[in-house]
Amino acid sequence: MNGAVERRVTVELGDRSYPVVIGPKAMRSLGETLRAACGAERVALVTDDNVWRDYGERAFSSLLGSGFRVSPITVPAGEGSKCWDRAGDVLERFATAGLGRRDLVLALGGGVVGDLAGFCAAVYMRGVSFAQAPTTLLAQVDSSVGGKTGVDLAAGKNLAGVFWQPVAVVADTSCLDTLAAAEWASGLAEVAKAAILEGGEFFEWMSANAPSLAGRDRSLVPEMVERAVRFKAGVVSADEREAGRRECLNLGHTYGHALERAAGYGAMSHGAAVAEGIRFAGVLAEEVLGAPASSSEAQCALLDALGLAAMRVDAPADEVMRGMRVDKKARDGSVRFVLVSEPGTWKVVPVEADVLKRHVEAYGAQR
Repeated sequence: MNGAVERRVTVELGDRSYPVVIGPKAMRSLGETLRAACGAERVALVTDDNVWRDYGERAFSSLLGSGFRVSPITVPAGEGSKCWDRAGDVLERFATAGLGRRDLVLALGGGVVGDLAGFCAAVYMRGVSFAQAPTTLLAQVDSSVGGKTGVDLAAGKNLAGVFWQPVAVVADTSCLDTLAAAEWASGLAEVAKAAILEGGEFFEWMSANAPSLAGRDRSLVPEMVERAVRFKAGVVSADEREAGRRECLNLGHTYGHALERAAGYGAMSHGAAVAEGIRFAGVLAEEVLGAPASSSEAQCALLDALGLAAMRVDAPADEVMRGMRVDKKARDGSVRFVLVSEPGTWKVVPVEADVLKRHVEAYGAQR
């Protein structure tokens, strides 16, 4: 496929359905896309210092060109901004800017900005319209789609949040050219997760093209983003609020989030943590589901080919266990894991604490 073609995926949610526009020139039509999506006159443009420097003028100009009044709001870059205090500051700045109930909040940036801005949009005046212009691979293929917003608490990631769907997502793949290697790999982990869950042709395509995707082949990147978005859009359309099928999207995240917390936020990228979580879940699936070793091997081979090699993390087993117990997916003394018996076939399984602890200790010892 021609990478310059604008691609569109629709997240089907009845009268709240919205488009995801993907392509290397999508930012040029940002204002036009948002004008078609809502009747706002003012836009609170929430971004971080780094993204504002690189892409702020491009987004600002497109919005002004479509007749919006724009109030830029910047926050410090990094996970530290996804916190309760920063959310309060952003909300105060909405009010100071005169943002009204019919106006729009636009998140320009990665997952931290998207989660923070979406959360603030959901609670400001009991909810104002929200849109996403993701600038990282992880945000384009995962966090910008589906309406999950939130901030971190001291006890764990994303423990305060709300479902708040955007009115549109504009994913300009040219923004990915400047990503650091760790950020690129972080996004690839989420694409790998989607491919493992869907299996079939998507998994085969990813496996065949993994070395080129690791090298950021521009002719393949827009198609990769579209494939991942199309998979997630289908899941979200079928189960918006994680009552069933959407829970599959937690593959790799139960162990991964706990590992991030135990190692200290910022010590490893989210993608690296998810990749380790997928590897851990593969080993766990062999005992709990009786999955063949070949399944875990195929998943690990994909991660390896994408540049997500297994890593050693200094995280005590007791701390990892504590992190999983406070996870949103823990219930009645057991932790719910998404386990894959083979790519395309998965099951959500409660794992008892003693079984889990044994695997956490054994997995950590191997690293």
